Amino acid sequence: MNKTIKIINENPDLSIIVSMYNEEDSLDVFFEKIREALSAISDYSYEIICIDDGSIDKTYELLLDYANKDNKIKIIKFSRNFGKEYGLMAGFKFCKGRAAIPMDVDLQDPPELIIDFVKKWEDGYDMVYGIRSDRGSDTFLKRFTAKLFYKIYNMMTRSPIPYNAGDYRLIDRKIIDAILLLKERNVFMKGIFGWTGFKSCGVKYTRQKRVAGKSKWNYWKLWNFALDGITASTTFPLRIWTYLGTLLSSVGILYAIYIILRTIVQGIDVPGYASLLVFILLLGGIQMIILGILGEYIGRIFIEVKDRPIYIVEKKVNIGDE
Repeated sequence: MNKTIKIINENPDLSIIVSMYNEEDSLDVFFEKIREALSAISDYSYEIICIDDGSIDKTYELLLDYANKDNKIKIIKFSRNFGKEYGLMAGFKFCKGRAAIPMDVDLQDPPELIIDFVKKWEDGYDMVYGIRSDRGSDTFLKRFTAKLFYKIYNMMTRSPIPYNAGDYRLIDRKIIDAILLLKERNVFMKGIFGWTGFKSCGVKYTRQKRVAGKSKWNYWKLWNFALDGITASTTFPLRIWTYLGTLLSSVGILYAIYIILRTIVQGIDVPGYASLLVFILLLGGIQMIILGILGEYIGRIFIEVKDRPIYIVEKKVNIGDE
C-alpha cells in the first residue's frame, strides 16, 4: 500500500496522536491493538505521540515503560490537565509524520480503520474522517444531544462539520501546517478541521464500547464543550439578537401606534396588570439571554487578549528539543 510518490526521509509516514487523562486501565489493550493495525500497513513508518494531559493515576509511569522499550512511542507530559483539544494541538506541533491520525485511547474508534484511512489518502484525499454510522454503544440521550448539536452548529457556521464525525481521522501534513498557523486559544478541533477545507471524504464505522475505564465526559462537560464549539466558530448567536431586537422593536412601535389610536377613538381604559407583567418578564428574560451570550464572547476575548500559552509541557520523552 504505497503512495504513488514515496518521500524517503528520516521522518515517519504516520503520526498517531493520542491525548490521555487517567487511562492506566486502557494502555495495554490500546498498544496491542494499534500495533496490530499498523502491522497491516508495514510499508508505512509511524510514531505514536502520547499526550499525558495531567493524569493523576499511573498513566505516565506506564507510558514511560513503553517509551523506554520502543522509541517510536513518544510522550508529552503536561504540567496539569489542560483539555483534550490542547492535547491535540500539542500533538500536531511535535508530530513529524507526513500525515497525522488523532484518536482516543479507549478504542471506541477501532484502530483497524486506519487501513481504510490510508487507502483513501493514497487516492488523493487530504483528510479522511471517520463517520459513526452506528452509535449503539452510546445512550439514547447522548445520541439525541449529539444529533441536536451537529444540526444547530451547522445551521450557524459557514464551515459545517460532517454529522457524527469526531476527531478520529487522517489529516495530511499540509492541513497540519495550516492548523499550526492559528493563534487562537479557544480551540474547537472539529470546527478547525472543517474550516481548513481541502479534499475530504468519510469512512463509516461502528462505534464500540470502551475497552476499560470510564468516560471523562459527563453531560455538563459536553454542554460546556458545545458552547465552546459554537462560540469559537461563529458569531451567529450575537447576530441573531440584532434581527430579533429589530423585530421586537417593530412590534413595539406598531403596538404603541395601536394604543394611541385606540385611546383617541375610545378614550382611556385601565390596562391589564397580568398582560403587562407577562410582557415585562418576557422582555427581561430576553435581555438576560442577550447579556449571557455577550458574556460568553467577552469571556473568550478576555482569554485571548491575555495571550497565555494554551498548555505547558513539563516533560518530553523520545522527542527532541527542536
